[in-house]
Amino acid sequence: MIDYKTEEEVEIQRESSLLVGKTLAEVAKLIQPGVTTLELDKVAEEFIRDHHAIPGFKGYNGFPNSLCTSVNEQVVHGIPNNKPLKNGDIVSVDCGVLKNGFYGDSAYTFAVGEVSAEIQQLLDVTKQSLLLGMEQAIVGNRIGDIGYTIQKYCESFGYGVVRELVGHGLGRSLHESPEVPNYGRKRSGLKLKEGLVLAIEPMINLGVKEVKQLNDGWTIVTADGKPSAHFEHDVAIRKGKVLVLSTFEHIEEVIKNK
Repeated sequence: MIDYKTEEEVEIQRESSLLVGKTLAEVAKLIQPGVTTLELDKVAEEFIRDHHAIPGFKGYNGFPNSLCTSVNEQVVHGIPNNKPLKNGDIVSVDCGVLKNGFYGDSAYTFAVGEVSAEIQQLLDVTKQSLLLGMEQAIVGNRIGDIGYTIQKYCESFGYGVVRELVGHGLGRSLHESPEVPNYGRKRSGLKLKEGLVLAIEPMINLGVKEVKQLNDGWTIVTADGKPSAHFEHDVAIRKGKVLVLSTFEHIEEVIKNK
């Protein structure tokens, strides 16, 4: 069953989504060679709780932390640890919050120090694919239009588009119907209507599209060990133009001023 949101509910949810963007900006301030993902996690949890919200991931199906931190070949669901990040690494930081009964959920992949041109292009293309996919999230289009657009753009660079993990509806629950794949056929799938809130999140691999799960039961890695990038925004379906609830503005301000 799909939970369509009222205008008022969308505004409440926007507050949660914006708090995720601000939390990720706090994390961005710390990202440099030598920092550990566990340090990032601690800062994020404190920031979320200081803003009268609850970390959305902590305890979710038994997940131990507030952030998913996925380094290099880790695609998503990496568990924060004490291993220092190195120059040239990339780290996807995925964060969720629960505030006033609604979830926000957003992710950004950060370069640690200086990364190669090849890796920078993967980050740029993945982020651009998210923006292109979001443009399709309007009344009258279908779920397949979002995935088709993301897939076509990323595959034109020779990248692998992950199949096993998808975006999702978002609201009072962290994962709601419908699923939002990052691949698909035009004009296929659910017809988009006003009041639907989606988390769109391309997970794009430098190499093959195949992935596997590590023995920790959480971490997903690329099958060939090549890096993967991940960006995520929350959007509300509207006529003519998508309403973006989350933001990268604060994050990119921090990165620019580093």
